[in-house]
Amino acid sequence: MQAAALQVPTSQVLRIPEEFDRHWSALAIPMEKAETEMSSERYKLLLSCPSGLLPSQVSVVFDGDYDRIPHPDINLENSVSEIWDQRVHKNPSLYNGTKFRYGKHVWHDGGGSNQEPHVCLHLGLTDYRNFVGTNLNNLWESFLVASEDDAIRCQHTSSPLGNGAIVETSDKKILVLQRSNNVGEFPGHFVFPGGHPEPQEVGLVSHHHEDLTDSKVINDKVSQEMFDSIVREVVEEIGVPSASLHEQVFIGISRRVLNVRPTAFFFMKCSLSSKEVQKLYATAQDSFESTQLFTVPLIDLENMASKMPGCHEGGLALYKLMVEAVKNV
Repeated sequence: MQAAALQVPTSQVLRIPEEFDRHWSALAIPMEKAETEMSSERYKLLLSCPSGLLPSQVSVVFDGDYDRIPHPDINLENSVSEIWDQRVHKNPSLYNGTKFRYGKHVWHDGGGSNQEPHVCLHLGLTDYRNFVGTNLNNLWESFLVASEDDAIRCQHTSSPLGNGAIVETSDKKILVLQRSNNVGEFPGHFVFPGGHPEPQEVGLVSHHHEDLTDSKVINDKVSQEMFDSIVREVVEEIGVPSASLHEQVFIGISRRVLNVRPTAFFFMKCSLSSKEVQKLYATAQDSFESTQLFTVPLIDLENMASKMPGCHEGGLALYKLMVEAVKNV
């Protein structure tokens, strides 16, 4: 089911950040499959895994085939460089960092045997320049291709893969941050902790790597980074020690309708209580990115959904599917 077309008034176009933010601003259910394309006006679920996938059930193919394809309209494509040059002129310290680009995924349900379900993420490379020039371009919709195939539809956009974490405390509360008013995207909105998996963490700055010549080694390292990065983001944004986080599982991918931003979501448990987490939040490394930490039950979480970016509202939808799956076991 295709998400409804979104007409974006000028007043709602996202502000491009003035400086580079390294975060770039996230069972019993009978359809544990990749093509669960549930939609709302604000998000689209590209992949739902309500039982949760362990690291052994998530793999990656990292290849230049999944990089962004330049748009055939030369004027539109040139706008990418023009927008970037304008930004650099205004802020010479602007940094063009790299991120993994979401291309598509391939789902394996185990074929009805005892084999575990498995998903393979197909990732390329992109950067901040292309993100600003395509996804955050006022003409972002012009970069889209009229296709029901999500990979084709978004082939001309940067589509950096973000990540988000649904973190449950020992007293069954979920962690939600309120974003700072100084961030580039969705200031003041509610979000789950998260950011992006980082190519630099596994030694990748391009597809021409010298040290990592074995593609299997590279794919394994990138796959592990999907899980390592989300723990790292929670530690840096919330302030909890990594040893307190456990049972991390991958629960799916949500794409925001506005600017077609994809985010991989994970669920994990924290051995600390909500009160203990609140005390640690004051010392978090990246607490400047948010103004407040909320620890809330699911019912309150649903009341916050309307003030979440679409991709994070999709993350909430993925979590609710997981909760329903557990109930039905």
